[in-house]
Amino acid sequence: MIYQISSDMPTFKNLQFRQGLNILLADKSPGATEKQTRNGAGKSSLTELIHFLLGAKPDPIFTKALKSYSFSMEFDLGQARRHVRRSGKAPEGVIVQGTKSEDWPIKSNIHSLFSTADLPISLSNNEWKIVLGKLMFGLSEKVQAAKSAPSFRSLFSYFVRRKSAGGFLSPIKQNTLQQLWDQQVSISYLLGLDWTIPQQWQYVRDRERSLKELQKAAKEGALDNFIGNAAELRTSLMLTENRLFQLREHVTNYQILPEYHNLEQEANQLTRELGTLADENTTDHLLLSELQEALNQEAEPAFTDLERLYEEAGVLLPNTTLRRFEEVRLFHESIIANRKSYVGNEVTAARQRIRVRDQRMQEINTRLARIMAILRSHGALDQFTKLQSELSAQEAKTELLRQRFITAERLESERNELEFERNQLEVRLRQDYHEQAEVLRDAILAFGKFSSALYENPGNLTISASSNGPRFDVSISGEKSGGINNMQIFCFDMMLMQLCAERQTGPGFLVHDSHLFDGVDERQIAKALQVGEKAARDLNFQYVVTMNSDALPREFFDDFDLNKYILPVRLTDANETGGLFGIRF
Repeated sequence: MIYQISSDMPTFKNLQFRQGLNILLADKSPGATEKQTRNGAGKSSLTELIHFLLGAKPDPIFTKALKSYSFSMEFDLGQARRHVRRSGKAPEGVIVQGTKSEDWPIKSNIHSLFSTADLPISLSNNEWKIVLGKLMFGLSEKVQAAKSAPSFRSLFSYFVRRKSAGGFLSPIKQNTLQQLWDQQVSISYLLGLDWTIPQQWQYVRDRERSLKELQKAAKEGALDNFIGNAAELRTSLMLTENRLFQLREHVTNYQILPEYHNLEQEANQLTRELGTLADENTTDHLLLSELQEALNQEAEPAFTDLERLYEEAGVLLPNTTLRRFEEVRLFHESIIANRKSYVGNEVTAARQRIRVRDQRMQEINTRLARIMAILRSHGALDQFTKLQSELSAQEAKTELLRQRFITAERLESERNELEFERNQLEVRLRQDYHEQAEVLRDAILAFGKFSSALYENPGNLTISASSNGPRFDVSISGEKSGGINNMQIFCFDMMLMQLCAERQTGPGFLVHDSHLFDGVDERQIAKALQVGEKAARDLNFQYVVTMNSDALPREFFDDFDLNKYILPVRLTDANETGGLFGIRF
């Protein structure tokens, strides 16, 4: 329980609390608006102050308007009564007294030096939260350091809900920013269920989110052409690897020939010469054809025919003329003989040239065959360098393709694995609920008990396993109204207090801000206060309520006397000093 809350601020109204129901009233002055009353009296600031002293990030009022002052709270924690002090000037740490108990989890040098004295010690705010988690909820330091595990701040916020954080919007959420996994883990822990199952569920969600981000990046072009179909990539990879193997074989067996380029030039020159010789042979073959035709057409002049022609004409040629014919005949025969000799020599020369060329062409072909054989089995250095570059490029291409294939295969495998893990977790969750049927029964009956005390038809707390983890649903007939929703929160919080009291865990106190009763019928407020008082008395916990005096019910049941639970300190918005801090800010 909380014994007192105080401050070194001169205008602060120190508060003394007792066991059971405690009501901090704020009087509303005539003509004051609802906003003026709530902001001016500082009732809601009480919950902020409790959170500030128990490890929360400081509200701006503590680091600005109240920065120069420190605030303190004396309360039960674990096996001892503790005193904690924190200031807005140094919110990163706290001063704690009452640390000599056996259950104190952090030992300091002061404990060693002064074994009997209960001296105040300084803790960082993080150390303080570890202590609170251990002593208030049994959270080990290892658990508190784990990812997606229960934390003191998340658990405690169900027992001191804050309007500023949206704590009165849903029974299941103590903060509008509270993530699904935190709700599932926290409530499972508070109910006594296996909280590691929703923790594992969050691990699956984290991996699913990473997978979706990777797929989204691929679709939007950040990883354009990187991720594809695993089956198609497997085919491409095999073809690319085969090409790589061939290139490696080529490089391994490659023989460098220093005179490679000289041989290339010689081969080119011989090829050109071979073409020239072939052209010249063609020319000589044509010449031979022409010469042969010329030889065939050569014939001796037919002088005897000429002489007979004259005789038939009756012309007798003189001897001198006949002698001239003979000379001409002999002359022509000499010319023909000379011409045949010349053509014959030309034919012989052409044939000789062709034979020489054919022999040279045979020599060239033999040399070319030898050169080409060498060039085919060897290579130049620059070609080898190009081949190595091609091999390196192919290796890089193959490795990129291999990584794409591995990534695509991993993504497809990851999707299947995550789906399998979700199914397995749902099976585990259902099994846990089956094994923890008594725990579920206690929670469901406790909620039903408190809701039936307020309404004719009891509400329902439904706890079920879904494909997305534990599901907690709260319903009371007529829940669409704001007042009914707030009473769902009231019943849920009372249920948590009962379970914690029975297991001897939790803070030992429950604080309800006046916002919880907004929109609630006066009769339901009266019932809620009486139910809260009885629960606190029966279960031995402290129930602190802040209210406006004009919202107090005028009638109660069974002669219930509310006045004896009202704290002597009363707040008011009538003047500047009437609020909790004694100043307006």
